Order: sequence, then structure tokens, then C-alpha cells
Amino acid sequence: MCERHYNNYNNYNNYNMHFSFTKYSKLYYAFSGILIAGAIVSLVVFGLKFGIEFTGGSNMEVDFTQNRPANEDISKALTSFDLGEIIIQPTSEKGAVLKFKGVDEATHQQILSKLNELSPVQEKAFQYIGPSIGQELKNKTEIAIGLALISITLYIAFAFRKVSRPVASWKYGLASLVALFHDILIPLGVFSILGKFYSVEITIPIVAALLTILGFSIHDTIVIFDRIRENILRKGMGEFSQTVDLSLNQTIGRSISTVATVLLVMFSLFMFGGETLKYFSLALIVGITCGAYSSIFIASPLLVSWSRWGKSKS
Repeated sequence: MCERHYNNYNNYNNYNMHFSFTKYSKLYYAFSGILIAGAIVSLVVFGLKFGIEFTGGSNMEVDFTQNRPANEDISKALTSFDLGEIIIQPTSEKGAVLKFKGVDEATHQQILSKLNELSPVQEKAFQYIGPSIGQELKNKTEIAIGLALISITLYIAFAFRKVSRPVASWKYGLASLVALFHDILIPLGVFSILGKFYSVEITIPIVAALLTILGFSIHDTIVIFDRIRENILRKGMGEFSQTVDLSLNQTIGRSISTVATVLLVMFSLFMFGGETLKYFSLALIVGITCGAYSSIFIASPLLVSWSRWGKSKS
């Protein structure tokens, strides 16, 4: 690249630069490291509380036509059926969802009769999932998430093959993968804590939310990476950290406005969407927030750190 082109590039940067994101990358790494460490500790100590879709069991949704009995009274009334751990989730002013181990139809009807003794009740739905089906669904979920991560990484490595300097194209894919693990681990850590202290379960809607987080996060990352690629191809190499900072300044407004719009909807669902959508929306709130953070403060600075590390080795 000629000297005049290089100087024009620097002048363009100096004119447009507002904030040096990569300058404070160690702070971002430390902050994310603390969150990820906390999430891993929580997952190891508490684990995840899976719903009956994955473990097998019975799910009964009822409406009490008069007053809904207290959860303690319902649990006490059903003690004689040996249902294992009974999870009771209020769904409305008079409704409730009961989750317990799998039972046959005769026991199901006896449970319904026992609830009627407490307060007149109408059954809205009853579902039984065998343990083998639950395990199969759990395995398929793990495969789906794994394939999604691998596919995303390979796609990014291929898409950015033309910008192999100063960072190899496969490192764009690796940086995206690091950001995605960041965005999934933290929500899982949150749900591990919620499962331990509030009996919140990992259900199919929450798995769907996690897959949505993957898509949203990688979209945000690709937008920034694509701008980095454009600036490299159009303006020449120059200082890579300046290119990344310029690209982040050019895209941060779009990233923030997009995330803010989505979060506004998710908070509305969390507050007014009812029990069914409450934790689905919470997973999206945590995950999308983490995704916006990681795209700006983790994935892009990682490219600069690898570039500097490569220079120090040569």
C-alpha cells in the first residue's frame, strides 16, 4: 500500500473515531471471565433442572372453579399417591400446572378426584411422557445445538476467507464460537440458580430461546465482522486495531437500537405474557443482552488480541 493511501486511511480514522473499544479489552475479558466462571460453578454445583419433556413424567393443567388451594395443601393431599417431587406452578388467578412422575390412567383419575375434594376443579390438559422419549429428545437437543455451533463456525471461516491478513479467516469463526459459548453459558448459569432456588425447569420453549440466542448473537457478530472486512478491503490494512475500532463505531448504533427494540418486546412478554412465556422471555432477555455485549466487547477485541499476539511471536 502506498504511503499516501496509508496516510489517508489514518486521517479517515482520526476524523471518524469516537471511542477506542479495543484499548480496554483486558477489562472486558476479566468481566466476562467472572460471569463465565460463576455460570460454570453454578452448573457444576446445582446442575440444570430439566422438565418432564426431557426426564419423563406427567403434566396436569387444571382450573379451580372456586378458590385455588395453597400449594402446600395440594401437595399434602397428593402425598398418598407417591408422586415423587410435585412441582406446582400457578398459571392464573385460579389455575395451576402440576408436574410429577409418570402415572397410569387409573392413578390420574384418582388424583383428579382428590383435587376435587379440596376445591371443584376442571382439567384442561394432561400429558404423560415416558423416560425413553424424554432421553431421546434431550439427545436430539444436544445434537441440534452442537451442529448449529459447528455450522456457524464453518460458515464464518468460509465467508471471511478473503481477509486472511492480519488475522487468519478461521479465527473469525473461532472468535464467533467463543462469543456464542459466552452467550449460552451465562443464561444456563442463570437458569441453574433459578432451578435450585425457584424450581425453574429447562423446557422446550427455553431450548428454543437458546437456539434463538445463537442466531441473534451470530447475526450481530457477523454485522461487525462484515464491516471490518469492508474497511480492510476498501481502505487497506493500516493498523488493525484502528480498523476494528472504526468498524465498531460505525455499527454500534445499529446494534444498540436493534437490541433495545427486541428487549422492549421481551420485557413486555416477561411482565404480561403469563407463566408460559415468562421464562422463555427471561432466557431471551439474558441471552440477547449477553450477545450484544459479546459481539462488541469480546469477539471483535479477540481478533485484535490474536493479531498482536501473532506479531509478538514473529
